Amino acid sequence: MYPNLRAEMARNNIKAARLAELLEISYDTVINKLNGKTDFTRSEIFKIRDNCFPNLKLEYLFDTENKTT
Repeated sequence: MYPNLRAEMARNNIKAARLAELLEISYDTVINKLNGKTDFTRSEIFKIRDNCFPNLKLEYLFDTENKTT
């Protein structure tokens, strides 16, 4: 889930542990959110984008489908 977010994390060497620290939640919770088991909150989405990927659109980062067109 969130293939674009995962790709941008890899490109920018941002690990799930960094997101856990940023969001002040556990590593396991971040993994669950990245895997789609639980949802990111609105404030978490904005915090990730604003702090890690300020030049990218929310729609791109948090798209749940990997579009190949």
